[in-house]
Amino acid sequence: MTTDPTLIAAAAAIRAGSKSFAAASRLFDRHTRESATLLYAWCRHCDDVVDGQQLGHAGPEAPVQAPAERLLELERKTRAALAGEPTAEPPFAALGEVVRRHAIPARHALEHLAGFRMDVEGRRYATLSDTLDYAYHVAGVVGIMMAQIMGVRDPAVLDRACDLGLAFQLTNMARDIVEDAEAGRVYLPGAWLDEAGIPQAEVADPRHRARLAPLAARLVDAAEPFYLSAATGIAHLPPRSAWAIASARHIYRAIGLEVKRRGPGAWDGRVSTSSARKLAFVLSGGVSVLGRFGRRSPPPRPAYSRPG
Repeated sequence: MTTDPTLIAAAAAIRAGSKSFAAASRLFDRHTRESATLLYAWCRHCDDVVDGQQLGHAGPEAPVQAPAERLLELERKTRAALAGEPTAEPPFAALGEVVRRHAIPARHALEHLAGFRMDVEGRRYATLSDTLDYAYHVAGVVGIMMAQIMGVRDPAVLDRACDLGLAFQLTNMARDIVEDAEAGRVYLPGAWLDEAGIPQAEVADPRHRARLAPLAARLVDAAEPFYLSAATGIAHLPPRSAWAIASARHIYRAIGLEVKRRGPGAWDGRVSTSSARKLAFVLSGGVSVLGRFGRRSPPPRPAYSRPG
């Protein structure tokens, strides 16, 4: 059992912040699991600081600083951690350690923060391409960093890791449309909302649920090519990492399909997967790895090119 305070804090963050990721991460070998946990702790902390939350939930007190000021502080501390400066704050110590261990380019962490800046500045997304740009910064680049933790350096495989991050984020967007809109954030393409006759300011209004459900289904459908593309990349990971990521892929994809199945009722309660279904997906993830996703000709990548 580890006595490293940074790792202990990071492990606590992942247990409280994401049951799905925590379940899949148990399949990693110890060193990969530790690094993935360290990266998650920093990502979770950044998300919470910008939102004024704790582990994805409202904190006991409202933050004093405005979101823009909190983001600037995050950027300052992140740059210091990337430069190897010592810190007593566990999330930034975690980032510094994982970047050092795996030679992760500093630009990826900064690209992730750029996604939070889009939220802070209230960016609107006119087209699906715009939505994917946001998804890249908050999730696609995290997929790239995770793949680098697993030893991937081939740009083509990193592209597929990015695709999985995009698929996860599109799924999350579909599941959380109403919750996000209540917080003033709308990631649905504006063109889609215009077609459906839903004003951006009224996305969370229950009166629009019947017209909103097909838009959520469109997001779920948009994620499918990215899930398919990602399967090719999984075949190039070490076996235990492949099992973990294949399981996460099954779990998150199922969440999106459930949102689509429920239609207007998708937002009556948060869509999730039961422990029994998670176990089933872990088993099916193992089977898919044994079959090695990549034996077939790799599918073409969806029409998205990551920066750089």
